[in-house]
Amino acid sequence: MANIKSAKKRILVTRTRYERNKAIRSGVKTSVKKVYAAIETGDKAAATEALQNAISTISKAASKGILHKSTASRKVSRLSIAVNKMD
Repeated sequence: MANIKSAKKRILVTRTRYERNKAIRSGVKTSVKKVYAAIETGDKAAATEALQNAISTISKAASKGILHKSTASRKVSRLSIAVNKMD
């Protein structure tokens, strides 16, 4: 365990940021799964709505630095292509 006050604070701050980042990453995964679940059911309207929510979640994660901007762009692109392929 750290003895210096600043080191103790860094441990607390790191833990807090880790938990927040983990929650946001989990939210991204959940929103992506919802899009693919809507695609599986064949409901274009639900898939489009889930896509909009997923894009919002992914963009927020990228803006906070939790996802790299290229990773976020790739995820959005693949989801958009999957939804657009629906007939």
